[in-house]
Amino acid sequence: MSTDDLPQARTLRWLAALGLVFGLASAAAAQGTDGPIPPFKDDLFSRQTVLESRDDGAFEVIDYQEQRDINGRDEEPERRVKSAYVDTAVSHRQQVNETLSLGGMRLDVTRVGPLENAAFTVIFIHGRGGDRRLGANDFSFGGNFNRLKNLTVTSGGTYYAPSVPGFDPNGAADVAALIRFVFENSKGRPVILACASMGNFICQSVSRDKEAVRYLKGLVVMGGPPDPGFLTTPAAKLRIPVFFSHGSADKVYKAEEQIAVYQKMISKAYPTRFRLFRTGGHGTPVRMSDWREILNFMLTQAAR
Repeated sequence: MSTDDLPQARTLRWLAALGLVFGLASAAAAQGTDGPIPPFKDDLFSRQTVLESRDDGAFEVIDYQEQRDINGRDEEPERRVKSAYVDTAVSHRQQVNETLSLGGMRLDVTRVGPLENAAFTVIFIHGRGGDRRLGANDFSFGGNFNRLKNLTVTSGGTYYAPSVPGFDPNGAADVAALIRFVFENSKGRPVILACASMGNFICQSVSRDKEAVRYLKGLVVMGGPPDPGFLTTPAAKLRIPVFFSHGSADKVYKAEEQIAVYQKMISKAYPTRFRLFRTGGHGTPVRMSDWREILNFMLTQAAR
């Protein structure tokens, strides 16, 4: 098989065509595909039943069943997924723990993929009580972090899971410095910031940072607190796409409040998606979000 047929080469060509990101949309239209990220275990992660759809598919209610999606998927419920859901070669070959020096501060990160010239970069921010180990764990949350690693690296990208010291302005400044660092190391290619639970306070702070948003191409909000003022932020002025995922039974941050933010955005024709997992709780989005759908949405939007 020619190296031109490998997923990484295919994605790099996709992102490079006609001026990198602009070529993404052209290639998608020509090939009739849903984006540059090829499938990885889609039969296990992407075959989700849509119970309700509106706004031309921007908002979907997804079937979630604890018995099936936790007990049936995990070897040890909520601790270790069945082996069919993971491919750990990416972690053995590409994953490193390192401490970055960023403008006078030091940040512990797990990096999966190349340090330089990534086709795109994904940064995952943990919630309260977490650190970089959460976003690097191949076996927790139904193997979804392992899938994210594989989708990213096999497509020429790089994945970062930092240990954020806090969700205050200092923590946000650390993440903003990381965003600029990876943007410069990848020569301006897309950077996507994903935040889970309380980690979304970092996403909210970054969205208000006029400098940091210049380096961003997407925000992923997973089970996070609502941000009613988002449409007034520098991120919104740049129309940085936002992908929401939330559990309908979340007792920490009510789904209805996050849906209200989405509705304001979609009424303004803002580039956004919302996936609501029926009966899902606070941790459901981290387990159930379809990362291939998310990445393809973000990278295709970045081309527009």
